[in-house]
Amino acid sequence: MSTEQSKSSGLTIHQTFLPHTDPEASLAFYRDALGFEVFLDVGQGAMRWITVGPADQPDTSIVLTPPGADPGVTDEERRTVAEMMAKGTYAAVILGAADLDAAFERVQASGAEVMQEPVDQPYGFRDCAFRDPAGNTVRIKQL
Repeated sequence: MSTEQSKSSGLTIHQTFLPHTDPEASLAFYRDALGFEVFLDVGQGAMRWITVGPADQPDTSIVLTPPGADPGVTDEERRTVAEMMAKGTYAAVILGAADLDAAFERVQASGAEVMQEPVDQPYGFRDCAFRDPAGNTVRIKQL
């Protein structure tokens, strides 16, 4: 493998998916508290797929999805997912910020549930954590 090949696989991260239980509350968190742009908002009622991301990175986004919409998911699996979401153990995302303290203050001021204030971690970086309205863990690390 050449040095150039070992540096990049040629792949990029395009989208990741997080469940939502309330599309309007999720919009308020991701758009208003985090400052993400809404790229797409399709569907209606609770059955909405909302694509958000940094305005200056339109090729990287988070798709907020109704957790039980996949027809291949059984009722028992839907119950398990709902229980895990309620405990905050189902899904997570790690974001980066040039100014962690300013990001923390902005998100905290929105009323979001704080899981962890900014702290230096023993594994080498500084971060904080929130729960989004669906219970997903949103960590923000200092870049």
